[in-house]
Amino acid sequence: MEYALKLPPIDKPKGLYLKLGFWYFKKMIGKVITPAKVIYTRAPRLMKVASVFYKIQQRAPLSEELKLLCHALVSEINGCTFCLDIAQAYAIRQHNSLQKFGQLVNFDNNPLFTPQERACLQYVKEVTLHQGVSDEVFKELRRHFSEEQIIYITFLCASEIYYNTMNLALGIGSDGLCAIQR
Repeated sequence: MEYALKLPPIDKPKGLYLKLGFWYFKKMIGKVITPAKVIYTRAPRLMKVASVFYKIQQRAPLSEELKLLCHALVSEINGCTFCLDIAQAYAIRQHNSLQKFGQLVNFDNNPLFTPQERACLQYVKEVTLHQGVSDEVFKELRRHFSEEQIIYITFLCASEIYYNTMNLALGIGSDGLCAIQR
C-alpha cells in the first residue's frame, strides 16, 4: 500500500500539553511520531485517549512480547505499516527477538510459537477479520488464559484496530522507528 499523508504534519505544536507530548515521544521513541504531528496537533484530546490506552495496555496481565505480537498481527492484517513498525521498535527496545515478528503470518503451524501464543494469535486474527470468533477458537483461548486476560487480549486487539484505522485513513505510514532503535 502506498501512503500519502492526507493532512500535512505540524512540526511546532501550540500549547504546553502538546509540547510536552512531543518531548515525550522524542525521549521514548527517538523522534516525534507522525500521528502526533498529524492527529494530536489537531485534536489534542486524542493524545489523552492514547495515554489512557497505553496505561491500560501496560497493566495487562500478559507478557510484553505477547502484547507486542498481538499489536503486530492486527497491524499486519490491516496493512498499517506505522503500527507494525512501532510494535517492532518496542520489541527491539525490550530486547525481544524479531524472529517471531517475521513469522507472524505463519504462526498457526510454526514451532517458534507456543500453544498459548497460537491460541491468542488465532483469537486476535479472527477478531480482526470478523469482529467475532468461533466457539472452537474461544474454547482453545480459554484453555490458556484467564477471563481477565481474555478481556485484555480483546482490548489490545480493539485498540490496535482503532490506531490502524486512524493511521490508514489519514495516510500515515511507517516512521522508520526500527532503524532508530538499533
